[in-house]
This record gives sequence, C-alpha cells and structure tokens, in this order.
Amino acid sequence: MIRKLFKRVFGRSARARSAVSGAAIPFEQHGVSRDGISYGAKRVTDGLQAAGFKAYVVGGAVRDLLLQREPKDFDVATDATPEEVRRVFRRAHIIGRRFRLVHVMFGQETVEVSTFRRALEAEEAQTDAHGRILRDNEFGNMEQDAARRDFTANALFYDPTTQEIFDYHQGVADVQAKVLRMIGDPATRYREDPVRMLRAVRLSAKLGMTIAPATAQPIFGMKELLSNVPEARLLDEMLKLLLSGHAVECVKQLRAMHLHHGLLPMLDVILEQPLGERFVMLALENTDRRIRDDKPTSPAFLFAALLWHEVLTVWSKRMATGERPLPALNEAMEIVLERQRKKLAIPRRYDVTMKELWLLQPRLEQRAGQRPFRLLEQPRFRAAYDFLLLRCESGEADPELGEWWTEFQDATDERRAEMLVPDSDGGQKKRRRRRKKPANGAPAAETPVGE
Repeated sequence: MIRKLFKRVFGRSARARSAVSGAAIPFEQHGVSRDGISYGAKRVTDGLQAAGFKAYVVGGAVRDLLLQREPKDFDVATDATPEEVRRVFRRAHIIGRRFRLVHVMFGQETVEVSTFRRALEAEEAQTDAHGRILRDNEFGNMEQDAARRDFTANALFYDPTTQEIFDYHQGVADVQAKVLRMIGDPATRYREDPVRMLRAVRLSAKLGMTIAPATAQPIFGMKELLSNVPEARLLDEMLKLLLSGHAVECVKQLRAMHLHHGLLPMLDVILEQPLGERFVMLALENTDRRIRDDKPTSPAFLFAALLWHEVLTVWSKRMATGERPLPALNEAMEIVLERQRKKLAIPRRYDVTMKELWLLQPRLEQRAGQRPFRLLEQPRFRAAYDFLLLRCESGEADPELGEWWTEFQDATDERRAEMLVPDSDGGQKKRRRRRKKPANGAPAAETPVGE
C-alpha cells in the first residue's frame, strides 16, 4: 500500500511533471479538498495512477467544487486508452463507437472515464459546409485535451493525490469572477458545434455566471447555424436546459438573444402561444422548484405541459363541428403529437404518459358517484392532479376544482360522501342492456348493466 502511494506521488517522470507544472495551482490557492471528491472518482484516479497513468477529475465537477456547489457527477480524464482502463478495473465497460468512453462502476456510482483527446487541424477535421465538425476523435495529451473543451470553466483538471488543479486557460480565475468564457475564437467554436450557443446560455443561468462579451456577441449573428444541428441532439440539449433547475432564467436568456422563431421549435412552443405562455412558464417554475428540492421530475410531464394548449385548440375546433368530447380529444392528441414530432423529435416512449395526463383532465371535472373514487386509484392520478393545479393557477381552470380535489384525496370516508356532487341528470343514468344467453333456444332476455 505504502509502495503504491510513493509510486503515485513520486513515480512520475521528470518529463510528465514538467508537462503540467506550468499550469499547476496548489491547494493553498484554490482550497478544493480531496474530501469533496466522490468515493468512485477517487478509486478511479488512485487506481490509474497506481498503474502508471495520469488521471484527473475533470470538467464540471472541478468547476462546481470551486463554486462550492455539490457536483452532480464526477468524470475522469486519463492518458490511458479505453482498453488500458478496462484492464485496471474489474467492473469497467467500454461504451460508444465513434467516441469511446469507459464506465467504471463502484456500487451505485458510475464514473465516466475518457482518454485525453486533441482537436484536429483544419485540414484533418471532417466538417460540413457550415464548418460543423462531423468527426473529431483523436487521442492527445492533457494540454490538448484542455484546449479542445468549450469553456475555460470546464477545462480544469484536479489531482486528488496532490490536491492540485491544472489550469491552462485561466479557468480558475474565470470561475472565481463568475465569467463564462469560450476557449479560442468564439465564432470558430460556434461553427464547429452550434449547440455551444445553447450550452453558454444554460451554464450561465445554472451557475449564475455572466457570459463574457466576446463569447456572447457572435451568437446574434450565428444563431441560424442551429438549423443544421440534428433534431435529436437539439432536443437533448433543450431537455438539459429545461431540466437544469433554472429553466425559467434559461428561457428568458434565450428570448433575449432571439434564439427562437423557428430556430428552436421547443422554444417556439413555449413563447409563441399567448393563451398558454403563463401555463407553460408556471410548469417550468414548478419543474425548477422540484429539482431544487431534489424531487423527481418527468420529461413526459413537461412535454404534456408544453403541448397542452395546442391540444386544447384542436380539441375545441373538433367539438365545434359536432364531434363528441372524448373522440374529439383522442383525435386532437394524435394530430398534435404527429405535428410536433416532426419539429421536436419527441421520443414515442413519452406518448402514453402524455396522453394519460391529458385524458384525465376532463375526468377530473366529474365529481359524482363512484367516479372520483376510481380516479384516485389511477396510477397517474397524482401527476394529473399536479397538472390540474397548474391549470387552475394559470386561470384556465376554476380554482375551486383544484381545491375540491386537494381536500377530497385526503378526506375521511364520511367527508368524501358529503363532498360528492349530485349527477346533473338527477341520477337517472341510462343503462346499456345486455342480452342473457338463452337457456334452451328461447329468446334472449335483456338485463341492465351498471356503470
């Protein structure tokens, strides 16, 4: 054990030490302790260093620790190849094809390990007509890996053994000043990957950082490049933004930068519906609050909120033509989902949950007989109830309806019986009649069937 420790601390070659010494910031200057690193990340860096490799906690975790925030996860960067990492750890799996990573598991924690990469030269990189990089996956060294990252705040490497931070782009100073700054020429970096414009907005809102003027300025003239990004990748980045815990602030910044009007279809859905904007913003506030309180959130619930007023509009138009409410609602849901799928690339796995939330809304208006009791047994009742409360708060639904369900679900049996609303038809429900199976070829008798 002692031999391994000496090997980690003193066994680096002079060449390796000089390669990072110019960027090293000691613990006394930055104050980030090894104690803040997760168990799994320490095991990974210790294990790789004991095997003779360089290994550092990298990126957002280092940035968050400097900001005295708890990191969501810990990533490790190393000079070991994916195959070499897998040989060091028993529970390690290589993932990805174009960009191979290693997932190392310690109990419930999974540490993502990447090999140092370098940016390709202009003549080497494969790009599209607009300059977006299509292939860029070459191994490199630590300094090259830092230059390849997007923002200075994310290009930081922390060694849990020595408690040093390696900083090639003044990222520590930027984090301390709460400035988000692009590494390299911002216009070039946005051309390489237009999604960086969205990341700048998301990170600045999430971390309370100001986007450096030189980093923000090109966005206004380059936002059209987002139309060249694959829909699935845009959706993924927008979901990160909306589930960041700071969705409201992110949306405000995106609007201020005019990153909507056809460029981001999901943002259009949020901002381009005058009747539904208040409802959608309330849904985003609710999502932010749940994330801050460490409560579970559902992308399907958020999608259902974003599209609800479109469903309402189509539903109302179909009922105006004489269609019955339930068939009209089912048809409206299909029309809206098919229309939005072409723009938002919403995964079909969310369809069932979204439809259940929408279908339960008119049922929540039924407060007579056994119907409220059956609704309480629905698996999606709680989510549908939360959805109803947002509708009430936005002014779309009667607040009294939300208050009724708030009391009813926790009331005693006696109180629930008192709260039931009489049937509008006076209890004279029409009953379907079912034919009994004839005994000996006699005509079938009709028997009333209840609800």
